[in-house]
Parts: sequence; C-alpha cells; structure tokens
Amino acid sequence: MATLILLRHGQSTYNQENRFTGWVDVDLTETGYQEAKKAGELLRNAGLLPDIVLTSVLKRSIYTTDEVLKVLDRAWVPVEKSWRLNERHYGGLAGLNKAETAERFGAEQVKIWRRSYDVRPPETSEEEHRHFMSDPRYRGLKATDVPYTEALADVLVRVMPYWEEHMVPLLREDQVVLVSAHGNSLRAMVKFLESIPDDEIVGYEIANGEPIVYELDGELHVASKTVL
Repeated sequence: MATLILLRHGQSTYNQENRFTGWVDVDLTETGYQEAKKAGELLRNAGLLPDIVLTSVLKRSIYTTDEVLKVLDRAWVPVEKSWRLNERHYGGLAGLNKAETAERFGAEQVKIWRRSYDVRPPETSEEEHRHFMSDPRYRGLKATDVPYTEALADVLVRVMPYWEEHMVPLLREDQVVLVSAHGNSLRAMVKFLESIPDDEIVGYEIANGEPIVYELDGELHVASKTVL
C-alpha cells in the first residue's frame, strides 16, 4: 500500500476577509498557524510520518508545511515546490471581497464562477499577467502556462502532469507522500482519485488543516480513505 496525505493550508488572511485569493500570495492568520500545528498533531497521533512533502509556491501552503514538520520533528524531510499545485487562478476576481462581488455581479453569477466545474471567472488584466510572468517563481514558464483565469477543470489539467511525472514514481516507491496545497488543487486530485463526476465535485469541500489520508493499492487505486 502507498500512503497519500492531502492537506489544505491553514486559514489565510484572505480566507478571514472573505476574499478570492487564487495566486495572490497571502500569509496565514494566527488561526491558520494553529490549524497547521493541529494538522501536525493529528498526523503524529495517527503515526503518519511523511517521507516527502509536495507543496505549491505560495507561502500559505509553505508555512503550513513548516508548522506540520515542526510538530512531527521531521524538518529534515525533502520539501519540493511546484506551481502546478497552486490554488485555482481566480482571474479578475482575485483580491475581491466575495460578498461585495455578489452585490456587484449578482449572487447567482458569482455562484456560477465559484462552483461550476468548467466556467471561468473574468480574466485578469494584461498588466497583472505581466506581473505574474515577471515573478521569479514563474519567470521560467511559458506565457501559456500562467493563466489569465481558471475553472476547476483547468486546474485538473495542470495538476495531472505533476501527478503522472512526479507523484506516481514516489508512491510506487511506497513513500508516505504529503501534499500541502490548496482547496481547488486538492479538489482536482480528489476528483481524479475518487472518479467524482463533474456535477458532484463542485460541492466537495476540503476544510483548512484537516488531513485526508488515502491508502492506494498497487495500481494506485483508492483502497481506503480517512479524514483525520
């Protein structure tokens, strides 16, 4: 059996302020740091010690990883970062308050943008796209790799090459793999792992700091799932 642990970062400042976050790089709140520590305690109590951690290039997931590894006394394990594990890119909605956005565009339209599987929010501006392209984290990427906006379906498309090329070999080595990432990048993985239909995955919620543990068989199919 291979062990895969999925962990959404602790509460971020934009979570607290009810804002669309996406690729905006915000810190954890004090509650978020405590949630990360609690996640580490849950893993420790369950005897689940990661051999490697895979995370995004956004600091809310990186800082969550740091707190978890401190609790587990495993600061030495490899931590690998990839933009492919970033949160969904919310395009022109990034940074906006969700309630104010609903007042502006209508609650139903905002619900469609937030919860549809394949409907993208409005695109970010050319200026903002150039800002991302000049960020050292993304400078080596093609312009087509850095999105102007994304639906959950797009997130799945960008996560799958990372799964095939990087995660599968680690899991076949029977390593305990912890993925410390974001609500939508993790939902994309859950959809794939559990073969959840498009119309059902949109309602699937992943709580901050709540580890999801999968045991995978030799074909990397889900044998069991536990939420700690």
